[in-house]
Formats: sequence, C-alpha cells, structure tokens
Amino acid sequence: MTTRGSTSATPRRIAYQGEPGANSHIVCRQHHPDWEAVACASFEDVFAAVEGGEAELAMIPIDNSLAGRVADIHHFLPGSDLHIVAEHFLRIQFHLMAIEGASEDTIKTVHSHVHALGQCRKVIRELGLTPLVSGDTAGAAREIAEANDVTQAALAPALAAEIYGLTVLREDVEDEDHNTTRFVVLSRDYVEAPRGEGPVVTSFIFNVRNLPAALYKALGGFATNGVNMTKLESYMVDGRFTATQFLAEVDGHREDTPVRNALEELAFFTTDVKILGVYPASPDRTV
Repeated sequence: MTTRGSTSATPRRIAYQGEPGANSHIVCRQHHPDWEAVACASFEDVFAAVEGGEAELAMIPIDNSLAGRVADIHHFLPGSDLHIVAEHFLRIQFHLMAIEGASEDTIKTVHSHVHALGQCRKVIRELGLTPLVSGDTAGAAREIAEANDVTQAALAPALAAEIYGLTVLREDVEDEDHNTTRFVVLSRDYVEAPRGEGPVVTSFIFNVRNLPAALYKALGGFATNGVNMTKLESYMVDGRFTATQFLAEVDGHREDTPVRNALEELAFFTTDVKILGVYPASPDRTV
C-alpha cells in the first residue's frame, strides 16, 4: 500500500493510543515492523496525528471479546475523514511483573488498566493483592519501574517488561484464554480492497429515520439479499434520545450485487449512510 508523504529514506509512521509496550504497540510491531510506531496519549490524539499528516496510519482497538466495544472509537469514526483499510486480531496476554528483586511474597499492590484488572481477578485474589487503576497497562509497568518498590507489581504485556526492565513473576495470568481484541487500521486515503481476491468486510454507519419499524425495514434488505451482517451497534447522536446512529459490518464487497442491493434498500429508510471502509477480512476472523 502506498501512502502519501512517505519516502524510502524516512520510516513511515503508524500512531497508536497508549504508552510503549501497550497491546496496540504490539500489533503495530507485528503488522508494520518496518514502520515507526508513534505513541499518543489519547484516541483523539491518534486521529489528529493521521488527519494532520504526522502519521500515515493509525492502529485502533475497536472490540474486545470480553469487554465489548471500545466506546470512544464509535464517536470519533463518524466525524472523522479517516477510512478503515485493514483489520487485525490480537490474543490478549497479561503478565504479572515487578522490579528485579521482587517476588510473589513481597508484592502487595498490582497496577493496571481497569479492564486488565477485571480480566485477571483470579491471580489478584490468589495472591491477596490490592488492585490499583492506572490509565494504561504499559503505563502501569513504567510507573512501577520508576517507583522501584518491591511491594508493587503491574499487569501488562510482555513487551512492557522488556521495555521497562521488569521481571515477569507469572505469565499469562488472564482469567480467560479467549480474550481477543480486534484492531482496525485507519488511513487518510480511501483504499478499497479488490473484489474476487478473498473475503472482504464492508463497514458503514447510518442514522435511521424516526419512523415506526424503520430499523426493521432498513435491515430487511440484507436478509432478503442473503448478506451476512456481522456487527450492528447503536449509540446516541448529540445526546438526543430520538436520534440513533448505527455502526454495521457485513461480509462482502460493497460492489457485490447482494451487498449493493442491500445498501440501496437501506438508503430508503435511513439518512447519512457513510462507508467507513471496504477491506480484507483477517484470517483470524474464523479462528
């Protein structure tokens, strides 16, 4: 994929939310190992970095198999000028880590993101640790490295232990072994996957008209055309209870006859239909 403003002499840049060592950083390294991964404090900063040309792509978590959707993303996508060009899945693995010299006998508190703490309750309970919320898993690792206190531990990915010089006390301490996060790659440039070269996902948003059975009628075209809808999520627009926006995803290319016909029927009962991306389906969708 060719991106605007890149040269062979200058590494291309991909932005992510979190500190170095976060899961988003891991996905960037896995799928764009030759790119410079740029850490951003917030999702808003990630979007701004790509929209402003400071980075060519963004790696954004959109769903987690345990925690559900990443709420902030669904509010940024509709008003953004960015497009989904790829998706990746990451099996989430948390390690219990501390400074050198610490052990399971010395640690008293464990720091991490609130979701990570909730997904590692068994080890926290077993060791009798006091959970303390940090803004980010990798940030928690950095904080305990800086504190240099044998009573403090963190729950974070293995990469964080490597970056911040921590000792892993236990590996893979998450409660469930199916904990997986889906990431999407965003670009300023609209790059549409070609038809006929493998499975494709079409993502789009729409607002339903405030009419009886409008959503039922809007979605009917996907059923009658045999299109498999894999995602349908709603959220309010501008805090109004009468205005609902939906994020949807379907199997197939927007130019496939069944998908095209279904989208045409959708337009009769909705407003503001916007295609977010037509991109290759990850092989991990079926794993």
